[in-house]
Amino acid sequence: ALYGCKFWSPVCWAEVGDAQLTGPEIICETTKKIIQIKHRLQAFRDQQKSYADKRRKPLEFQVGDKVMLKVSP
Repeated sequence: ALYGCKFWSPVCWAEVGDAQLTGPEIICETTKKIIQIKHRLQAFRDQQKSYADKRRKPLEFQVGDKVMLKVSP
C-alpha cells in the first residue's frame, strides 16, 4: 500500500547527475537497495516489538474467572 505516495521505481533511485546504469549495474544497485530496505524494516520491527514488550502485562487467571473464548479464527 502506498497511501497516496508516489511509487519510486529503481530508475528513480539513482542520484541526479549520475551516469545512466546499464543491465548488470542496475540489477546490482537494485539488489543493494532491496537489502538495505529489508534491514531497515527489520530494525523498525525490532524497535516496535521492544516497545510493545515493555508495556505488555502478563495475563493471569484464577480458577473461577470468567473469560471470553474465541471459537473461530
